[in-house]
Formats: sequence, structure tokens, C-alpha cells
Amino acid sequence: MKDLLSHLRAMTSASTDEELWAIHVERMAEYGFDRLLYGFTRYHTATSLGDPQDWLLLTTHSREYMEIYIRDNHYFHGPMMRWAIENSGACSWRWMEEMTRSDMLTESEKKVVAFNRSMGVRAGYTVSFKSVSNRNKGAIALTAKIGMTQDQVEEVWAEHGEEILVLNNVLHLKLLTLPYSGSRALTKRQREVLQWVGDGKTTQDIAVLLDLTSATVEKHLRLARDALDVETTAQAVLKAAFYNQMFVLDV
Repeated sequence: MKDLLSHLRAMTSASTDEELWAIHVERMAEYGFDRLLYGFTRYHTATSLGDPQDWLLLTTHSREYMEIYIRDNHYFHGPMMRWAIENSGACSWRWMEEMTRSDMLTESEKKVVAFNRSMGVRAGYTVSFKSVSNRNKGAIALTAKIGMTQDQVEEVWAEHGEEILVLNNVLHLKLLTLPYSGSRALTKRQREVLQWVGDGKTTQDIAVLLDLTSATVEKHLRLARDALDVETTAQAVLKAAFYNQMFVLDV
């Protein structure tokens, strides 16, 4: 296993979310966690985590697992999700076992537990990241390798828990600084016109600056709004900023 300082240097030097995720996945597997599920939303409310297309979602779970997990809304009804929304820090899945034994889970939560067990998701830890806004929520589920018991996971955590927690927090904080490369990604020209709008320029100003017609500028703004699934250009500027797609040096 690479020494901690070298690993942290590699993480903090990553230039894309794919590169960072690959580094993190490899390290977590060395601790025994080979199936990870990281999620972050800026659109959390009391009744929703927002549109899944707006999440930053990274996972090493199978496509089969994720399709059912998203389709059946397991992401919202899982008992560890309930814990993550209400808390920050790390939580052993033993808490979920205790809630199950005490019959403290809702019917929806019981269905999520049954689904996870059927897919070999039985032992692990959940890390919930501290939020700076009541609309933001980020967490990662660390699932232990098939065959590992929760007792074995606790042994790993007793020895390496602090560094695992630090590494996952570094992952989260670094991801928040990297340009988004998912389904909401903008083209270079779309970013460019939004950046000028963010600088307070009018459509006519942008047309002169980019040597385009006003109609072409309007077209790029419309395509940017469509890509970001918003109604107004002001909303597009805000969402593009959320996704770190504004004023980036290299995407």
C-alpha cells in the first residue's frame, strides 16, 4: 500500500473526477471496500434529493445494482441514507443491524435492506460529509468485499478508520473543485457565452466580443439552458458555476 502522504499527493494532484475516482477506488479496495457509492446533490429538500441527472454520482457497483437502486428509489429510502442526511461523520452498518433487530425501520427501509442483502451488500460503513448549506448533501457508502462480515469490517475500521475517513473527506472536497463531466457538461462555446453573461455582458456585447451575430449568441445560450435543464439564463449561470464549468482553465 502506498504511503499516506504519497497517496494524498496523488489525490490532490488529480485533474479530472475520473482520475481521482480511480485513485480512490484502488485505495479503498486495499482496505477491503471494493464497492463504493458516492453521491452529492445541491438540490436536497425535506422530500427529495433532486433530479438524479443533477447529482454527482460515482460508483463501482454493477450496472444491474444501480439500475434497480435508482429505478426503485432505494437511494432515498435506505436507512443509511436517513442517517447520512441527519448526521455527518462515519457510521458503521451495525447501526442498521440494530435498527432492524429492534424493528425500528420503515417498510420502505426494510425493502432497501432486503434488496441490498440479495445483491451481497451486507457489511460496510457510510461516511456523511459536513454540509455548508441545507440544500447540499454528500455521502459515500463503503461496501465490504463479499464474504467479509461486519465484525471483520470493524477490525479494519479500528486499525485504519481515521485515515479512511480523512481520505474520503479529501475525495469529497477535491471533487467539489473539479469540472463536472457528466450529462450536464457544456460545450466550449456554451461555457464561453455564459461566462460573458456572468461578467454582466448583454447579448449584443457578447456578439461583438466573440465576432458572432446576436442570433448565434442566443442560440448558444438556449443550448446551454437545455443542457443544464433550466428555464432562464440566470439559472444556467448559477448551475454552470455549481458544476465548476465557469472560468475554468482547462476542461
